[in-house]
Amino acid sequence: MNSSIENTRLESLSDWLAVLEKRHNKEIDMGLARVASVKERLGVSFRCPVIMVAGTNGKGSTCAMLESVLLQAGYRVGLYIKPHFLDFNERARLNGIPASDHELIRAFEKVEAARADTSLTYFEFTTLAICQLMADTELDVVILEVGLGGRLDAVNVIDADVSIVTSIDIDHTDYLGDTREKIGFEKAGIFRSGRVAICSDPQPPQSLIDHANEIGADLRLFGRDFNYSADKQQWNFGGREQRRNSLAYPGLRGANQLLNACAVLAALEALRFQLPVGAQEVRSGLVMVELPGRFQVMPGRPVVVLDVAHNPHAAAALSQNLDNMGFHAYTYAVFGSMLDKDIAGVLAHMKDKIDHWCVCDLPLPRAATAVQLEQQLQAAGIPQDAEHSVQKFISPEEAYAFAMSKAGENDRIVVFGSFLTVAGAMRARRSPQ
Repeated sequence: MNSSIENTRLESLSDWLAVLEKRHNKEIDMGLARVASVKERLGVSFRCPVIMVAGTNGKGSTCAMLESVLLQAGYRVGLYIKPHFLDFNERARLNGIPASDHELIRAFEKVEAARADTSLTYFEFTTLAICQLMADTELDVVILEVGLGGRLDAVNVIDADVSIVTSIDIDHTDYLGDTREKIGFEKAGIFRSGRVAICSDPQPPQSLIDHANEIGADLRLFGRDFNYSADKQQWNFGGREQRRNSLAYPGLRGANQLLNACAVLAALEALRFQLPVGAQEVRSGLVMVELPGRFQVMPGRPVVVLDVAHNPHAAAALSQNLDNMGFHAYTYAVFGSMLDKDIAGVLAHMKDKIDHWCVCDLPLPRAATAVQLEQQLQAAGIPQDAEHSVQKFISPEEAYAFAMSKAGENDRIVVFGSFLTVAGAMRARRSPQ
């Protein structure tokens, strides 16, 4: 389906995004043929190393740590990360700074001119545009986060020099399969023959290992090819050829961040001749890294935690991280989710951590309604008494405002679930009261 862009000059980034959201008849349309054909017409290619990152959880953290360390080392870094919270520009970072509207519009215009009659989804179009923008920019390294799966994700039209798969767990079953073996095969699709393929999941599916071996990738596994040791003050990394000792813990909180940091250091080891990085630059980069919405503890009282945990694997990590925070009189949850997620699996990890639930609608047709979330909580056995409650709201902003109005300074508010839930709370915090 062609749009009227050919006949209408779009002046703003918001105009472009509004058109792209409506253009294709499917939000997700798996397959690389259409994207690859437009990529070839664009002539997108990189003159620098490319690192690609896939995984069920931990992709964003790994990308952010890579960016932070490489910036500390003085390199010019391009990062494609998704989804965004408040502004689309967050998805394209050039040397640590979000791309400008003008830069993005110029890249959009190039994709539009090259695509001819090829129909692209919002994600496919914007992925090509951001790759075009980075190819047009003088960079020393490009980091690309995969959207969904790997093998058929639009990002996979790019051949990475180093590919990382972080964790593999059950999510997006309609597209990737309903077992870790099926999902592992999909994520291993980003591996390339003769190039470094890293997996930091401590128990990688055999399908991932088999695929890497079949195509002749240089597979590096956590526990076999790289590992870490740690005490309360610091940690050490050991790889095939490099050791990094006396490292500070990453600035990102959470029990799984050392696994993500290990993947980062394994990638830097693989690229040590093209992109040498010193010990102090690694230390500084890991300490200074920031990433919104990943066990992000906001300043002030009551304590507010923002976390995009939307599947059981991520919810288990969030639950453990909450346990490590110390005592809070009451914990309020602001929770919204897509309906196709394993909501029962998420609640199984979280139900004993929350006293008062504020469940909310989200502005997407495939989102679970607050009523549906309330029903899931009831099915999970959430008690209804003086110490527990479930309240329904039409938006995460309203749910967050209610939680803030009820929580005392010694209480805690946990905003989790869909990116849209966390984004709503971020907007509420940003808006003047």
